Amino acid sequence: MTDVAKAVETMKAKFNPAAAGGLDLVFGFRIDEEKHFSLIVKDSTCTLQEGENPDANVTLVMDSETLKGIVSGETDGMQAFMGGKLRAEGDMMLAMKLSELFPV
Repeated sequence: MTDVAKAVETMKAKFNPAAAGGLDLVFGFRIDEEKHFSLIVKDSTCTLQEGENPDANVTLVMDSETLKGIVSGETDGMQAFMGGKLRAEGDMMLAMKLSELFPV
């Protein structure tokens, strides 16, 4: 398993099902412009899929170091966004929900 896959698995392990009641969302991740993952949040569950998901409500684009920093809590997602290390494509407001769904 690559470092990126491990980071996404770690993020999934931090999933807060209580915050996901009634949700039906797909969060896409494009890491280093070549690795694609999706976290599918539906009715208090979360599943991880490898590959690009065309149904993603929002796709977060970043490099692997930024992802690892955000997942570990060493990097603040908002600061990464403001510093240009993280880009959101799609519904940017959903990106803000990630910290509630996947607390550090």
